Amino acid sequence: MNSVNIFLAIAAALAILIGLVHSVLGERLIFSRLRRGTVVPAQGDTLLSRKHVGIVWATWHIVTVLGWAVAAALLLLSAEPSLSPLHIALLRVIALAMAASGLLVLVGTKARHPGWIGLVGVAVLIWLGLPA
Repeated sequence: MNSVNIFLAIAAALAILIGLVHSVLGERLIFSRLRRGTVVPAQGDTLLSRKHVGIVWATWHIVTVLGWAVAAALLLLSAEPSLSPLHIALLRVIALAMAASGLLVLVGTKARHPGWIGLVGVAVLIWLGLPA
C-alpha cells in the first residue's frame, strides 16, 4: 500500500481553501459593488475605468485558478512513493513562490490581511514534506 506524504496533501488542501476563500470573499467584498447584473463587473469610476475593472476581476480569479493548479500538483506529488530530484526541485520552487507570495501580502497589507499566513503555511508544509 502506498503511503501519502501528509505534509504535501495538507498543503494541497490549504491551497484549495485559500483559493476558495480568495474568490468568494473577493466577489462578496469587492466585486459585488462593481457589478450591475453582469458576470464581469463593469462599474468603473475615476480610479479604475470600466476596462480596468474587468481585467482586475479576471486577474483576481486567475490567482485562484493557478493556486488550484498548484494544489493539484501537490496532491499528485503527495501520492508519489519516492520523490525524484526533479520533483524535489519543483516542490522547492513552489514553496519559494508561496513564501514570496505570502511576504508580498504581509508587506503590502502591513500584516492586516490574513492571506499571508495561509500562503506561508503552504510553503512550510511543502518544506516539511521534502525528504530529509
